[in-house]
Amino acid sequence: MLGRASKRGIHSLVTALKNNALVDIHPEVAEALHARQPVVALESTIITHGMPHPVNLETARTVERNVRASGSVPATIGLIEGRVKIGLEPHELERLAEGKNGPVKLSRRDIGAAIALKRDGGTTCSATLVFAALAGIKAFATGGLGGVHRAGQDTLDISADLPELTRCPVALISAGVKSILDIGRTLEYLETLGVPVVTYGQTDDFPAFYSHKSGFKSPWRVDNPTDAARIMNVQEQLGMKNGVIFATPIPTKYHSMSEAIQKAVEDAVQEAEENGISKRGKEVTPWILKRVGELTGGKSLLSNVALIENTSMIGGQIAASYARLAAEQVVEVGEKSYPVTLKHHQVDKTSTIPPRCVAQSSEQSYQPGSSSPLVIIGSAAMDITSRARKQSSMETTLCLHSTTSGSVSLSPGGVGRNIAEATHRILSKEHLSQAPVLISFVGEDIVGGVLREELSRMGMRTDGLILVPEKASAVCNMVMDTEGGLITGVADMDIIESLEGKAVVEQLNRYNPNVVAVDGNLKASAITDIVSHCNRHGKTVFFEPTSVPKSTRIIPSISASLSSEPNRTSAPIAFASPNILELEELWRVTQSDNVDLTSAPAWWKTLDSFGLSSQFRMELDHLARLPTSPRPGGTTGTLSFLTEGGIAQMAINLLPFFQHLVIKCGERGVVVVMRVSRQTKWASERSNIHKRYIVSNGSGNGDIVVLQHFPANRLRLESIINVTGAGDTLVASILASLVQDPNGFEDPESLKGILEDAQAAAVLTLQSEFAVSPSLSL
Repeated sequence: MLGRASKRGIHSLVTALKNNALVDIHPEVAEALHARQPVVALESTIITHGMPHPVNLETARTVERNVRASGSVPATIGLIEGRVKIGLEPHELERLAEGKNGPVKLSRRDIGAAIALKRDGGTTCSATLVFAALAGIKAFATGGLGGVHRAGQDTLDISADLPELTRCPVALISAGVKSILDIGRTLEYLETLGVPVVTYGQTDDFPAFYSHKSGFKSPWRVDNPTDAARIMNVQEQLGMKNGVIFATPIPTKYHSMSEAIQKAVEDAVQEAEENGISKRGKEVTPWILKRVGELTGGKSLLSNVALIENTSMIGGQIAASYARLAAEQVVEVGEKSYPVTLKHHQVDKTSTIPPRCVAQSSEQSYQPGSSSPLVIIGSAAMDITSRARKQSSMETTLCLHSTTSGSVSLSPGGVGRNIAEATHRILSKEHLSQAPVLISFVGEDIVGGVLREELSRMGMRTDGLILVPEKASAVCNMVMDTEGGLITGVADMDIIESLEGKAVVEQLNRYNPNVVAVDGNLKASAITDIVSHCNRHGKTVFFEPTSVPKSTRIIPSISASLSSEPNRTSAPIAFASPNILELEELWRVTQSDNVDLTSAPAWWKTLDSFGLSSQFRMELDHLARLPTSPRPGGTTGTLSFLTEGGIAQMAINLLPFFQHLVIKCGERGVVVVMRVSRQTKWASERSNIHKRYIVSNGSGNGDIVVLQHFPANRLRLESIINVTGAGDTLVASILASLVQDPNGFEDPESLKGILEDAQAAAVLTLQSEFAVSPSLSL
């Protein structure tokens, strides 16, 4: 079936990321993997230990260009300050090539220690295979494969590359086995391990790195990328866990050098035996290759460069053929199978917008104007993010009235758009028919065009975008510090505040959603019209406050609802997701003289119906004594902010207006305060301090009050790239859950799963350079 091993690899990567593994997948690579475009893994030991500078850097760049020229995406894998990079940025390539931070040579055995000690490192074949398989990359191009060392029958010196091929379903394209090794015994050992060996070319000869002939034959031969891809595909269809070797001879023009280079290899091996280098483990191969270069006057280096450039080109061609073949396979949907041909979105290499992971094909998969279970109403903006670069101790990182060096990036943003993208990514994995609709205003300008194009490119619905010719599209310009924290910013959201409720209501009638999410960027009158419509037609309203000043824009809609229904006991707003400051502002304004919602009879009547007893208050005090995090090394402190800061009291007092409050508390986690019917599973629950929830069981005849704390996921500070979209992602994950299970909050176990998924999704965005993590689609 289509991409079964690849999907398994992707899910393994997401699992690793959710477990806070220090792995960064480059957005371009993530996009290609999800869209099932061809990707080729590239090792980095050849950069850190295989070639001198600057030849190593020039070769690495050429190899990546060769992969791109073949129609595939390169993913050079390395370790930077203890973080695994699946796909390197140009400055990261330079860092490894210069070697100023003492990069180590990484085999499987070294991975854990090098990450824990925050080292730089170049991945060998074995380590590259590990991470390629983890990410679901199906092809890996390298220079030469490790193998059984000479006299290996006595020393048992066998490269970790060979057993790794038995557990990583990755095609390895190389110039055979390094000629400094015992090639005959290496081929015998590969046969014992069950790893297929295939020569790629016009002969059965197995190549020997610098030479097109080793004196041994391969059991199999192919001479084109399609046949190679078929071998890969058959192994995947059979569920085989091992890789396959495609041995690619060095280009013909370098054959004449092979005899002289092999003579130098024999001399270097002899020297290594005599001076004791041969007993230094992983230092042996780099030393011999360097010595061979010296003995040949640099000719071996030319051959080395040529063969890796050749394998990268052929590896890209094989990967591209495999992607085309896989696209013609059968996709399983439930218990049925359907033959399909996937249409892949091509990355525009000249775009100023960073490549992003495509949640589904950019081919339009919906009927414009068709119904949707979820509509999100709010801002769609272009985010301009400026991040200062760390300076030397003699320089100031940021100063007023001057510029500083750093990076500037453009990416689609806006709270409503972020929530829509994240929800779309999550739902598109299994529920293509549930794609959300984003309703927003965009101008007929360049920014508006880019926003529409980007939504379409990610497979999102664009039929809810309303063009406003006379207005400029929304733009948010943010200045970040070197750690990714927001320093200041300027937002032009005038176009969003011009959105009229009448226009939105017309759209809601068109899409007939079950859930309507509104962000606080809309003006209060528009929100009032939307809430009124939703209450009349039984739609669930979810309010995202956006900011402290905008959080109270929801209050006029509550006031209007209570005025039209003075005896109303159900909450006008089903869900709201304030942070602590926004919660405080909501409570302050509701009881202010200008509004004074707390004097309404409905407020008193609802609170009284809860029947909160002294037992509930005592259990709340017990809960407040718990540590903020139950996990070792987590956030310090206790939950005393619930009582001492008045968070619990304010939230409970707001329940007549908001049925469910999902309070974002930053590093202290999430607190859910809600009222639920006595007909739900919560009715049989009792407070459980160990599980961090308390349940009212008073004598009242109204709803049950539940307060539950969900600790934040443990996350290293250095792994946080930006904090601007994490809250939006958390909301999006909850919305996706509500679309699939509208009553999810009414069951204790279901609520736990919803919040755990939401927090894990937020962590992925915290670790991403984008407002929404592309990994949500994986």
